[in-house]
Amino acid sequence: MFLDRDGVINKKLPEGQYITRPEQIELLPGVVEAIRTLNQAGCIALVVTNQRAIGLGLLSEMGLAEIHEHLRLELEARGARLDAIYYCPHDKNSCHCRKPEIGMIKRAFQDFPDASANNSILIGDSISDIEAGRRAGIPTIFIHGDPANQKPGAEKAIGLADAKAHSLLSAVNQFIFSNP
Repeated sequence: MFLDRDGVINKKLPEGQYITRPEQIELLPGVVEAIRTLNQAGCIALVVTNQRAIGLGLLSEMGLAEIHEHLRLELEARGARLDAIYYCPHDKNSCHCRKPEIGMIKRAFQDFPDASANNSILIGDSISDIEAGRRAGIPTIFIHGDPANQKPGAEKAIGLADAKAHSLLSAVNQFIFSNP
């Protein structure tokens, strides 16, 4: 299971603003339950996140490691676990790992041989997330999230996604583990 970070797991800041400190991580409602459900079902929970703030010089890789450690600890304290976090530190158009490219997904498939396009889903809140899933041959779920903080291209992403949900928890419940 591939999950975007900002807007899917934690509250996304307004466009053009970046999370640069651990205390800015604010888990979205239902995220802990959703990730715990994935864990209990034996799903691999992988984060794939563009972190342009590093490429722009607003955040160091060490700072990002502290943010991700804080995120892991917040989840683990509530019984949920992320198996790995993959990130792209680059600015736009400068690499092959930044979504919508699929470098992070390829690396995850190498690190987790039991994961494949056939048994994965990518859940994201932007056009780059949905395009990355499509390029990797992975079904996608678009998370609507907060309309005030949606990235440009959200309408296109909605049209391209295989499914839509209002939160990670609703995506997990409705499309991954349908509750009759």
